Amino acid sequence: MSPQSTALVNPVNVASMDSRPLVSIITPAYNESAIITKNLARLCEYMDSLSARFDYEIVVVNDGSKDGTAELADNFAKDHPQVVVHHHNVNKNLGGAMKTGFEISNGEYVIVMDLDLSYSPDHIERLLTKLEETEADMVIASPYMKGGKNTAVPGSRLMMSKVVNYFMKLVAPQKISTFTSMVRAYRKSFLKKLNLKSNTYSINPEIIYKGLIIRARIEEIPAHLDWSFQKELGQTRTSSIRVLKGILAGLMTGFIFRPYAFFMSVGLILFILSMYMIGWIFIHTIQIYPDIQVPPGGFDDQFTEAVKAVFYLKPHAFVVGGITLLASLQFLGIGFLSLQSKRYFDELYHFSTSIFNQQQKN
Repeated sequence: MSPQSTALVNPVNVASMDSRPLVSIITPAYNESAIITKNLARLCEYMDSLSARFDYEIVVVNDGSKDGTAELADNFAKDHPQVVVHHHNVNKNLGGAMKTGFEISNGEYVIVMDLDLSYSPDHIERLLTKLEETEADMVIASPYMKGGKNTAVPGSRLMMSKVVNYFMKLVAPQKISTFTSMVRAYRKSFLKKLNLKSNTYSINPEIIYKGLIIRARIEEIPAHLDWSFQKELGQTRTSSIRVLKGILAGLMTGFIFRPYAFFMSVGLILFILSMYMIGWIFIHTIQIYPDIQVPPGGFDDQFTEAVKAVFYLKPHAFVVGGITLLASLQFLGIGFLSLQSKRYFDELYHFSTSIFNQQQKN
């Protein structure tokens, strides 16, 4: 237990506080010299206020910063035993920094916070409370669910983020409002089950995707995303997350959630279009058929002449109808194959994860 935490403890309650769960606060940091000291102090002060419920550590992952972030973080940690600083020699992006934090953190509960505190520290207690009350594996701070809000977020960024999150909500098996938020609470036992690959911003939806495969319980709380801090700095702070890459990663993740839905949707639309064209051809052929006068030759000759007359009337209907029918069958076929592959992957991932967890226990 840290000296600062001990100072707040009533000696009568020491025994009960020894059983407090340890919370690891992971804060990736890249070129944060303007805010790191102030915001780490805010986090420590806030976590000290929760000392009756939780012990804590703050894991700062300096992700190859080129300014004074490394020195400032180390200096702060000297006076705050709860703060642990890990340095990347090179920038490994958000996903790399988060994976490092997950690996070296010791807490029973793990919370990822953006060091700019665009989600204020009071979200921490609400995330932890929801995690315990619902016995969830993950709780997401969601500004896009009912009760959530955004302040001073640039309009273009906000719009793109909402579009991507809404898109993923439509295709995901569980209706989650915010897939891209990095501010979340996790159980460490849940994180140990994941084999995370992404080193980019897409690590956030990847965690949700793999969590859903292993039947994890995922909850959300309404959150307030506040970018007013930029005005306080008097400049636009450069984010380590590039918006465009984040958007593209989100769209790709949406595809991964249900790839078959994309192929089958396109195939179904094309099939309906082809049926409309073929139906038009069939109806007009039946209408023209009685008026066709041909030498005695039977039904085949008369029907052929009727089809020929319809073709001369609208030849493009035959072309469009035929092409869209073939294309629809192709897309529907690919959709069924991707559905089968998706189910195989999910079951294989779930099975291999179960074996890995059993080996860890043994």
